[in-house]
Amino acid sequence: MKINNIKIFLVAATMGMGLTSCEDFLDRPTEDNYVASGYYKTDSECIAAVDYLYNSPWYDFQRGFFKVGEVLSGNYYMGSSPYLNFSLNSNDEDLRNMSYSLWAVNGHSNIVRKYIEGGGASEAVKNQTMGECLLWKAMAYFYLVRTFGDVPIVHDNAGMIEGGTYNEQYKVHKADVYEYIVMTLEKAIELLPEQCTEGRLDKYCAKGLLAKVYLTKAGVTGSLNADDLQKAAEYAKDVVVNSGRELEKNYHDCFTLEGNKSKENMIAWRWVVSSQWTSQNSLQSDLGMTGQDEYGDQWGEWGGPSIDLQDAFGFNILENPAQRIDVDTRRKATLMTIGDVVPYLWRDKGGFDYMRFEFDKTYNPSAWGEHRSPTGCNIVKHLYGNNADHIAGTGTSADRMASSLCTPLLRLADVYLVLAEAKVLLGQASDPDALNAFNAVHQRAIPTATAKTSLTFDDVWKERRLELACEGDRWYDFVRLAYYNSERAISELKSQRRNVYWNLNLTFKQYYETGQWLLVNEDDDNNEQTTTYDDQTPAPNVTINSFVIPFPMEDLTFNPHLMEDPVRVDVRQTYQY
Repeated sequence: MKINNIKIFLVAATMGMGLTSCEDFLDRPTEDNYVASGYYKTDSECIAAVDYLYNSPWYDFQRGFFKVGEVLSGNYYMGSSPYLNFSLNSNDEDLRNMSYSLWAVNGHSNIVRKYIEGGGASEAVKNQTMGECLLWKAMAYFYLVRTFGDVPIVHDNAGMIEGGTYNEQYKVHKADVYEYIVMTLEKAIELLPEQCTEGRLDKYCAKGLLAKVYLTKAGVTGSLNADDLQKAAEYAKDVVVNSGRELEKNYHDCFTLEGNKSKENMIAWRWVVSSQWTSQNSLQSDLGMTGQDEYGDQWGEWGGPSIDLQDAFGFNILENPAQRIDVDTRRKATLMTIGDVVPYLWRDKGGFDYMRFEFDKTYNPSAWGEHRSPTGCNIVKHLYGNNADHIAGTGTSADRMASSLCTPLLRLADVYLVLAEAKVLLGQASDPDALNAFNAVHQRAIPTATAKTSLTFDDVWKERRLELACEGDRWYDFVRLAYYNSERAISELKSQRRNVYWNLNLTFKQYYETGQWLLVNEDDDNNEQTTTYDDQTPAPNVTINSFVIPFPMEDLTFNPHLMEDPVRVDVRQTYQY
């Protein structure tokens, strides 16, 4: 809620963003100067102005999005991170950047939509681009309310700034914020086309998001609202039946560079490598292992998918890799460890061989000769591989901390599971639509699985975790659950295996050098060391208050009203589109 930041976005919208042109999907204005009176006159200008919403303002959000979504939820281990032990406070840099990004998206959406409405584009393009603005605005608010709880509604940035009231806004009760999101998506659905060009948002993208919003909104008052659950199911079914989209045959195809074109990825950040910093995907740097690409900016080997997530996959890192049997195909598309080869990374070298990468200098000249992840695993999702992979997948080079790998925010599989969960919560555990949706997701992952004939909440809850693991969503599942069943949410988080293994490097190195899998080895000083899980570190202190993330100090300084109780607002009477 920073007025100086919002002023920046007012200027940016007026000046046409001043960004460089990009390949394929996104064509933005060149670095010439534009003013509002001379812009938004053509279809291409309106489309270019909205393209910005597909990447750049989200850049500062992406790291916090992963830490909140995956570290806080117990899916990912990241050292002494405050997200791991629930010690977050208002001075956290990632929270500040998350807030900055989300309000930037809202500000750009508000302002550009108004310019487009009064511009000279064709009616079809006006409707399409205004609908895109509204969908991205709704997505930003969906993250805001699930992250920070009660938040202000900024419907008209320019009007508030002109009136001097921007930093006088009060928090609005989260139930009313959800209604505002619903209202915004309803208008987006009205404006968006049935189908759009590859990668752009259409009517069914908005309906899929609205289904998920209704599922979350259903519990916001402390008990489940059947009408909201029914709407969640109806919108989800509409997407499943009528959108023309299908699940990818192979799960991992959603997450490769070629998967940028996947119709399963309904809403995604569409990054592009360009000379314009902050317009590209930098997650490989945060999560990849040093040496995975030619640019040397990775530092993710010291973390990794949590042991609790490994448990959920039925995967035990202490088992001999030669005897390992993976039932769920999603495991290898999510996390990798010794004995794994990822065929679609490092394709010029026959695939990414995890063990050779760590220990074999012929295969990897940068191999450090030791295993570093204390969980025994590293991530696969969000990695594009090396530059040869990037060129093969996109036709262009990657760059330092930059790739064009898209980041899915809403996949069709998610909508399938929204349908299943809504039906289960409605008491319709054997509903054919719910069963078909759940089984489609489950049997893609485990082709040998027997189709379910009845569902439980636990079935869907676990399936969501495995299907969407490390996609930045799991914490928000816990927030949704905590609205109406905080006791279960707290209990599950406290019972997770969030700690590390001791002495994994000894076991891994012995296996590489001798082929023997031993959990007891001698270290360099001839001391016997056992590879074992750290069960001494206490469970995190999770309370009901843990499900609302603190506002950044900068936001509190600019707007002290954020420290006051929220107000109730009849959003449909107060705001209009």
